[in-house]
Amino acid sequence: MYFFKISLEHILITGGAGYIGSVLSKSLLDKGYYVTVLDNFRYNQNSLLDCCNNKNFQIVRGDVRDEQILSSSLKNQDFIIHLAALVGAPICNANKNEALTTNFESTKSLLKLRDKNQKILFPCTNSGYGIGEKGKFCTEETALKPISFYGQTKVNSEKSILDDENSISFRLATVFGVSPRMRLDLLVNDFVYKALNDKFIGIFEGHFQRNYIHIRDVVRVFLHGIENFEKMKNQSYNVGLSNANLSKLQLCKKIQEHISDFIYVESNLGKDPDKRDYIVSNEKIENTGFKPEFSLDFGIEELIKCYKILSKSQYGNF
Repeated sequence: MYFFKISLEHILITGGAGYIGSVLSKSLLDKGYYVTVLDNFRYNQNSLLDCCNNKNFQIVRGDVRDEQILSSSLKNQDFIIHLAALVGAPICNANKNEALTTNFESTKSLLKLRDKNQKILFPCTNSGYGIGEKGKFCTEETALKPISFYGQTKVNSEKSILDDENSISFRLATVFGVSPRMRLDLLVNDFVYKALNDKFIGIFEGHFQRNYIHIRDVVRVFLHGIENFEKMKNQSYNVGLSNANLSKLQLCKKIQEHISDFIYVESNLGKDPDKRDYIVSNEKIENTGFKPEFSLDFGIEELIKCYKILSKSQYGNF
């Protein structure tokens, strides 16, 4: 009788206690991977407590910008999922130096310190497309024209990572859904909260379109990238729901299907700092065999249940 030892891969997640990382860490552990999270716990979150009983889970409390801590954390890792960032235009505009050093300069440090055999998975943002051409889908070949400082830092990081090779970049649509490190400032999450609690939203730039993706499909695409790395590497991929290129007004109409006493009206009060107005093609990632499983309707129902538990004052990114 022959016995074969299965070699489990080691994965470092920078920013692994954040909105996406908190769901991703648990999912990777459930799949049998060794997971190390490097995070500074900026928001005093306790989102990884249910991972602590797993012998394959390790925590490094520290800042990704600290090269000594980063170098030590990189040892013996097969994959690096580089989530650490200040996420969103408002927090980046208010903390530009911290955003630059965290979102971009830490990426340069990571590339300098990693072994070339270590594989990188990176979440970019499809807000890098800026203002799209009316009726024309943005593909991975579309020029990137980020408007916000946040978008610029992410797009510059993506270029550095792909230029250094042995990497994949996922250009994520606007993420929605429930996480142990919840965020209520994301568009769908925010609109559902207001629809449920305030029963009213004044919509500015209501015709602006964007794409959406559930957080658990984001986790699934990282797993897909790990499992199919060799055929997908050194490229970027849009990741979103192909049936959810929606304007803000269309999103509100969809939410109203679930919360019947919700009212929304158009308003001129406000502007999107990212100026996100584009439709996105997800054909490239779908051609690798990845298909999202979680619909916008599923996410809205999930969020309604979530908001019967949470108080908004506790959760945000700024």
